[in-house]
Amino acid sequence: MTDDAQTSDGVDAATQRTAVRQRYADAATDSCGCCGDASTDEPERTARDIGYSEDDLSAVEPGANLGLGCGNPTAIASLEEGERVLDLGSGGGFDCFLAARQVGSAGSVVGVDMTPEMVERARENAANNDAGNVEFRLGEIEHLPVADESVDVVLSNCVVNLSPEKPQVFREAYRVLRPGGRLAISDLVLTADLPAEYQTDLDTIAGCVGGATTPPALEAMLADAGFSDVSVELDADGDDVDREFDADREPSDYVVSATIEAEKPTA
Repeated sequence: MTDDAQTSDGVDAATQRTAVRQRYADAATDSCGCCGDASTDEPERTARDIGYSEDDLSAVEPGANLGLGCGNPTAIASLEEGERVLDLGSGGGFDCFLAARQVGSAGSVVGVDMTPEMVERARENAANNDAGNVEFRLGEIEHLPVADESVDVVLSNCVVNLSPEKPQVFREAYRVLRPGGRLAISDLVLTADLPAEYQTDLDTIAGCVGGATTPPALEAMLADAGFSDVSVELDADGDDVDREFDADREPSDYVVSATIEAEKPTA
């Protein structure tokens, strides 16, 4: 699919990426929030609500947690010392820094984000966190600037729903994972039909709702990419979805937080 191709929702991919990139650029430079509220005290509250511990919050210097996630992928990834980790849509770097603590100095973490302002902020945060084993690269998650079979674990937090080419995201994740590597993603998934006007509304798409996909569709995409042991598990407490959406509608009527896991077969 080319950048000017139409998504299944009727919004061309280039236009969708531009809207998402602008919203995240605003979040990176103004702390105005994107999928959540990144005002001064809200990021920590949001992080607690979606599964981060007090130890997680205290382990990372302020500025990396922008309150943009919908779960804690580092909690489900079972990271081990020495592993190589890739974070898709790494934002300010919060999950990268948590992952770096778990894999230690023998391991490494690469964060990829398509928003220059966000990559710049993440690199500044890396210096503040003395994270020598963390690197941030500018790039699209559909076209990862990462070598084949070079990582052990792929993480992502409320980002895949923003992509206009989700099957390509999973093909790329499969490509860069070593055999036996695994995928651990937190994201929003669609649980009811979204009104048509929101499927093409760029604010709703960039707000992490309009581009969400159903669990069966995600499972099919992962299987088609080659993954095995695919699991999409809905968050039992995920009906309280804290997202900008519509004053007259509750986002939890349509989307819920979920953990998405899969493995790349060894043979």
